[in-house]
Amino acid sequence: MLCLLIVVHPMLAQAQTTLNEVLQLAQAQSVAAKRANTQQRTNVWSYRSFLAQFKPQLSLDGSLPNFTRSYVQVTQPDGNIRFEPVSYNNSILNLSLNQTIAPTGGTIFIQKQLQRFDNFIQSSTLYNGIPFGIGLSQPLFQFNPMRWDRKIQPLVYAEGNQQLIESLEQVSLTATNLYFDLLVAQVNLQIAETNRANNDTLYQIALHKLEMGKISQNDLLQLQLSVLNAEKELASAQQTAVVASLKLKSFIGSRDGNTFQPQPLELAIPNQIPELIIDVNWALNEAVANRSAAIGFRRRLLEAERDLEKARKNNGLNATLMAGYGLSNQGPNLVDVYIRPQNREYVSLQFTLPIMTWGRAQAIVETARANRELARQTVEQDKLTFEQEIFTQVTLLKMLNQQVTLTAKADQIGQKRYQIAQDRFKLSDLSVTDLGIATQEKDRARRDSILALRDYWQAFYTLRLLTLYDFETNQKIKYLP
Repeated sequence: MLCLLIVVHPMLAQAQTTLNEVLQLAQAQSVAAKRANTQQRTNVWSYRSFLAQFKPQLSLDGSLPNFTRSYVQVTQPDGNIRFEPVSYNNSILNLSLNQTIAPTGGTIFIQKQLQRFDNFIQSSTLYNGIPFGIGLSQPLFQFNPMRWDRKIQPLVYAEGNQQLIESLEQVSLTATNLYFDLLVAQVNLQIAETNRANNDTLYQIALHKLEMGKISQNDLLQLQLSVLNAEKELASAQQTAVVASLKLKSFIGSRDGNTFQPQPLELAIPNQIPELIIDVNWALNEAVANRSAAIGFRRRLLEAERDLEKARKNNGLNATLMAGYGLSNQGPNLVDVYIRPQNREYVSLQFTLPIMTWGRAQAIVETARANRELARQTVEQDKLTFEQEIFTQVTLLKMLNQQVTLTAKADQIGQKRYQIAQDRFKLSDLSVTDLGIATQEKDRARRDSILALRDYWQAFYTLRLLTLYDFETNQKIKYLP
């Protein structure tokens, strides 16, 4: 681990909240993390619903009661029409067990059915029933969505699982950005407070030097102007720190009852960075294995192939074979349905054959074929972008590692140089202009060191997001549901 020595203002020296603590809070209680977990539950139940449709489905349907009282039109033998009164109840119950056949797209079923007809005008009752029946409904030459769903839906499910991890890693990245926004604001506030105190002290020393004739009135006015500017910078830094603190607490859901916690967040400087040696090919292999986008590439290509097959088969000969066998009977009593029932068979073939479509069928197929080619080209381009992002981020992380070291050393030098400049000014051995330059360089070096840390950690968590791999522990990133 590389340690950076940074002189910390007392406000930051008392800091208790670390970057890891903020990330844990964000993933545990932020709205973004809760939304990601809710989407994951939706993904799980959607996949369970998909799997359930391939299992036997037992259902009971019917009409009970089904009462009618009215007048109906009745054609007489001589061709005349009479309206006869009717009053009846025609109830029916059907118990069926259905099983889909995914490879063929058909459905096989077993059923029991019972029907009762009550004629209230004639005071008669009839029963009709199917004690046992088995049947098959099989589409022929048609598009089979179940066969494609068995290929695509597992990818959709896996893609959704990885999207949960990506969403939580995005929460970490966003929290890191907000963390450093507040940290930078606090460091700027520290600089502003230090500069105000130092400028006020130097101004008092300059007043004494003016009385002794060791400083000009112009230098004194310049120092007085520096005091005023320091006051303005302090007020601006205080406002910026308050706003940044509210944004961070709002994102991580840090509240006290129904109000934000009144105490400000005091952040620790994450000045220890891991020494990582990351090979680009290693990172790319992990990204391909873990990212939802890599799964999405396969899914999108399969969907394009599915749409082309659908266009082809739905615009040609479509037929459905329906066949069944069972037992049936009827009678005035319920038991008559089950006494010596008769055979019940049926078979039918329904078909549709387009003969003249004026090129519509071909146009639909060609459109689907063009969309498939477009999907292939788009996926190919997305793969190149995918690989380029990994390469860029690995290279950037290596460069930022060096930047952190260099800016930390520059910060140390800037602090020492400013202290020397202060001492020389007190001894009247340095001009006000040179002192101002030393102050500016000291402040710039301090800000640069914090900004370098911010850029490094942002790049670090971005690489985690792009690969879904923890390079510190050398394992895939997983979140327990």
